[in-house]
Amino acid sequence: MATPATPGSVFLGGLARRLVADGLLTEEVARAHQQKALKTGVPFVSVLVESKAVSPQIIAETASVEFGVPLLDLSAVEIDPALVREVSEKVLRKAHALPLFKRAKKMYVAVSDPTNLQALDEIKFATGHQTEPILVTEDKLAKALESAIQQAESQQMNLGDADLENLEVVEGGDTEGGGVDITKADAEDAPIIRYVNKILVDAIQQGASDIHFEPYEKSYRIRYRKDGELKTVATPPVTQAGRLAARIKVMSRLDLAERRIPQDGRIKLYLSKTKAIDFRVSTCPTLFGEKIVCRILDPSSAQLGIDALGYEPEQKEAYLRALQKPQGMILVTGPTGSGKTVSLYTGLNILNTEDINISTAEDPAEINLPGINQVNVNPKVGLTFAAALKSFLRQDPDVIMVGEIRDLETAEIAIKAAQTGHLVLSTLHTNDAPQTIVRLMNMGVPAYNLASTLTLIIAQRLARKLCKNCCRPAEIPKAELIRQGFTEEEVNTPGFTIYQAVGCDQCDHSGYKGRTGIYQVMPFSEAMGRIIMEGGNAIDIADQARREGISDLRQSALRKVKAGIIDLVQANACTMGD
Repeated sequence: MATPATPGSVFLGGLARRLVADGLLTEEVARAHQQKALKTGVPFVSVLVESKAVSPQIIAETASVEFGVPLLDLSAVEIDPALVREVSEKVLRKAHALPLFKRAKKMYVAVSDPTNLQALDEIKFATGHQTEPILVTEDKLAKALESAIQQAESQQMNLGDADLENLEVVEGGDTEGGGVDITKADAEDAPIIRYVNKILVDAIQQGASDIHFEPYEKSYRIRYRKDGELKTVATPPVTQAGRLAARIKVMSRLDLAERRIPQDGRIKLYLSKTKAIDFRVSTCPTLFGEKIVCRILDPSSAQLGIDALGYEPEQKEAYLRALQKPQGMILVTGPTGSGKTVSLYTGLNILNTEDINISTAEDPAEINLPGINQVNVNPKVGLTFAAALKSFLRQDPDVIMVGEIRDLETAEIAIKAAQTGHLVLSTLHTNDAPQTIVRLMNMGVPAYNLASTLTLIIAQRLARKLCKNCCRPAEIPKAELIRQGFTEEEVNTPGFTIYQAVGCDQCDHSGYKGRTGIYQVMPFSEAMGRIIMEGGNAIDIADQARREGISDLRQSALRKVKAGIIDLVQANACTMGD
């Protein structure tokens, strides 16, 4: 039974104070959760639910009595996507609130914490309506909010043929002037315009990360990469190969006459007044024409929040602690396509406040974030990562992000910045966190510099998540599970179950839907610093990390298998050999 309230509890917030008074939390636990909410910017109720300190239902019932706000079962309400679209996705996520219905000039808004008056004010400002709170449980609000945003965006992108022809496209992304007036194109180009626009819009709707336009001798193929896997979605006539390539090159402001060398460009496609998606375009000459790959760059991916990336609670805490430090170096490592950019930009988004000056050097900038000074490196004119970094140090920076440390010069300048009062974030290509340190030393970075500047190293992979609609328990012998890395205690625990992919209509019969991150988050400790100063190698650092209780990539993957998020197939695909 929780201890009763003490006189000191009057300094707690209203809801926290009531939970303590009702004996549902100790004052110490309530104060710790409230401090965590203030530090991370996450609502107090969300922190409580995440830690499982009090059930969502009890929190909602307590808040309803304390503040006299009506309590509603959100699962019994049908959300109106049109109402959701009146408020931008950014405001909805920041406010952690969901518009439910309007009566006269009042908009009734679902909240899990009725003391969050700022949320109501932001929605009032965005819509012009008076707002009235309706209390719902935190777990149902989080799910309904994500579902409502996705449904609103899906309806927003449900375009007809006429709309497909008149989509606004900005040539070359944002680097040059205004949009292209597609309606003035030649009549014979209209079908190609509609076709290419439909391919781009369908890719966004289906959650693809890349689109491949591939010409062959007797055929033409268009493929989407979804959840890391390529799948053919269209096979237009090979006779249209030239017109398809020309249309995409016009949209991305590339040289139509040049077909002998690769080219890089960018497209910004406006789906609505408030929704725009960037595409990074790359052309490459092949035997039978130009292969074109469009990488879809969705700015909202950096604004999902750290909770959506798949970090374990202790891993998330370590990352947030490192981000709060005024100086030092945070490195994210992993192969191409492992989500390093999203991890870095999620961190930058947390730091992106009015009082912090953030500059990034990238090749190229993939995600556009207002408030961050982004630079595309251009080695042809001498604007290298090292040159950009030198310039940043004369621009009064607080936080610097370097797209990738590729050479000793860039590494030395980044370390100098980290030693002189700046927080530096960057990426490398290594297999795990301990090998990152050895890679930097092999580049020529002195061990004493690493020992004094490294703060945190994150190694990561992306694994495909099981479809919750069709996955089923897998029958695997206990001996094999132990061989895979589970402990005897785990496999002999009653109820221990792992799942396997099956396939259904909801996941295109693949058995998987969406992806999640698998992480090794390694704070760089004094003991690790001593190891590298004494000439230790990656194995020695890995042994020290284990002694400090840091999970490696394999252990993190098995945790997600145990939790039913991924299967052993994905765990092995991501971590075998690491």
